[in-house]
Amino acid sequence: MNSEKIARINELYKKSKAEGLTAAERKEQALLRQEYVADFRKNLIGQLNNIDIQEKDGSIINLGEKYGGKKSDKS
Repeated sequence: MNSEKIARINELYKKSKAEGLTAAERKEQALLRQEYVADFRKNLIGQLNNIDIQEKDGSIINLGEKYGGKKSDKS
């Protein structure tokens, strides 16, 4: 999500608190928020998929392969 969209989310929020939003603005705000949340989740999942943990026996386990949707590179 680019900075213009984030600025627009903030602008709509401030306007909603100050004077209220029109129906079109509420719809725009909802769509922008959905897009923001989807991007946030995608980024977080990407980060979590790249976490490796070393077990006590020395083996390394990738959490994305164990719990997430990341495919193993060892095919």
